[in-house]
Amino acid sequence: MIIQSPQRRLKERRTHNNLNRLSATNWSNAWIRWPQLWEASMNAKKTVKSKGPGDVGEFMRELDHPLKRDIEAVRQIILNVDPGISEAIKWNAPSFRKTDFFATVNLRSRDCVQLIFHTGAKVKATATMGINIADPTGLLKWLAKDRCLVTLGVGKDIQIKRAAFEAVVREWIRWV
Repeated sequence: MIIQSPQRRLKERRTHNNLNRLSATNWSNAWIRWPQLWEASMNAKKTVKSKGPGDVGEFMRELDHPLKRDIEAVRQIILNVDPGISEAIKWNAPSFRKTDFFATVNLRSRDCVQLIFHTGAKVKATATMGINIADPTGLLKWLAKDRCLVTLGVGKDIQIKRAAFEAVVREWIRWV
C-alpha cells in the first residue's frame, strides 16, 4: 500500500479531471479547422519573406528617422554600383543583396549613416578564413572576420566618401 500526501492526491485528481474534460472535447471540430489554421500560418510566413523593392520604398516613406534623406542617398549609391544588386526589408531595415544579402542599414544609429556589411544569414567559410577588402580610407570597422561596420557620416560626408564606399561595395559583393 502506497501512502500519498494530500497535495499529491489533489494534483492527481486535477490531472484526471483535465483528462476527462479533454476526452469530452469535440475533436472533429479541431480536425476541420486544422487545414484552415495551417494555411493561415503558411500565408503569414509567405508575407514576411516576400519583401521586394516596392516594400523598401513603402518602408522608407513610413520611416521616422532623423537621417532619412541620407539613408535614401546611400540606398541609391549602393543600387547604382551594380545592376544585379537588389534590396528588401530584412532584419527590420533596408538590406541589399546580390545572390545573398550583404549589407543592412543600421537604423539604430541616429547621428550618422551606418551599414553592417556581412555575408548573409548562413555561416560560410569566410567566417573562419576572413574577407580581404582594400580599405585605404578606413571606412571599415571589423566586427568579425566576415562582418564589418561602415560609417559614412551625414550630408556632404557621404558624398566625400562616395568613391571609396562604392569600391568597398564592389569588392564586398565578390565575396557573397
